[in-house]
Amino acid sequence: MKPSRGFTLVEMMVTVTLVGILASVVVPLTEMAVRRAKEQELRIALREIRTAIDAYKRAGDEGRIHRSATTTGYPPTLAALVEGAVDLRDPGRRKIFFLRRVPRDPMNADPGLAPEATWGKRAYASEADRPREGDDVYDVYSLSGRPGSNGRPYQEW
Repeated sequence: MKPSRGFTLVEMMVTVTLVGILASVVVPLTEMAVRRAKEQELRIALREIRTAIDAYKRAGDEGRIHRSATTTGYPPTLAALVEGAVDLRDPGRRKIFFLRRVPRDPMNADPGLAPEATWGKRAYASEADRPREGDDVYDVYSLSGRPGSNGRPYQEW
């Protein structure tokens, strides 16, 4: 009589149980890693846009770009940071560009929206605790109401 080959039912059940236990540990860790990567993208995007907004304001204050006496000096739209503005101090009247492109809000899952539309925009005239859009872009924030891994909602970052 030949010895039988293969696995017994008990061996299969033990193997399936061990794989299930490993999967139940790995999946949450993977989800957390993906979440933290998106949060890092959000921090970088916010810093990039806010730095560009500040550079636009500084250029207006220094007289390098046109600024009306009745405006705040902040860009009228996020697209203005990409389109650039004519450098009034440059004899060749070349443009100053503040962003290469507007980054998307990584917390916004709608791929059909333009990158500018994924952000909430706060005008200079609005309150910090009740941001609203207006004639300029003073700040940006995520439109996601979900809390971050630090407990603060993404909108407050």
